[in-house]
Amino acid sequence: MARYTEAVCRLCRREGVKLYLKGDRCYSDKCAVSRRPQAPGQHGGNRRKQSEYGIQLREKQKARRIYGVLENQFENYFRKAENMKGITGENLLQLLERRLDNVVYRLGFASSRPQARQIVRHGHITVNGKKVNIPSYLVEVGDVIAVKERSASEIEHFKALREGTGKSVAQWLSVDYEKLEGKVEALPARSDIDIEIQEHLIVELYSK
Repeated sequence: MARYTEAVCRLCRREGVKLYLKGDRCYSDKCAVSRRPQAPGQHGGNRRKQSEYGIQLREKQKARRIYGVLENQFENYFRKAENMKGITGENLLQLLERRLDNVVYRLGFASSRPQARQIVRHGHITVNGKKVNIPSYLVEVGDVIAVKERSASEIEHFKALREGTGKSVAQWLSVDYEKLEGKVEALPARSDIDIEIQEHLIVELYSK
């Protein structure tokens, strides 16, 4: 499957905000957005006033890049959100939050979503006791997400998590760092999603 393979900091600079794609680096003075806030490229410093369509497009690209999904994947999520009860934009964000790679990140088992995606793909994660290596797998309420015991005992990254306190997790999740195990307590509400996305602009874009 096609993936973006260039410097991910360019994506943050293109959107003009931090997308938190490089973990701890995004919180340090080395963050590219802090050092070079202009868009990448020769004419990056000459930002023109955007059209309504351009604003909507940028919001969609921002969401797509934060969660690391391809164009067709993102549209599929939107169409599914449209057919769900409730507000389409909030449904869309809820579906993206329920992706297994995002949940692994939210539980603190990875420092960024790209790292979480790699952890899932390499087969280090189980859902309800069964190995799942599909980053787009959608979790349900009651699912138990855990690091495989062998991975937890052999890989230094996971050993360090057991010894530390980890980070705070969203209210819709619970975690036990001693067991390297988390649980989906509820579906994420809009108030639980801390990313700066104006989802109504994405809905307007796809409604044209």
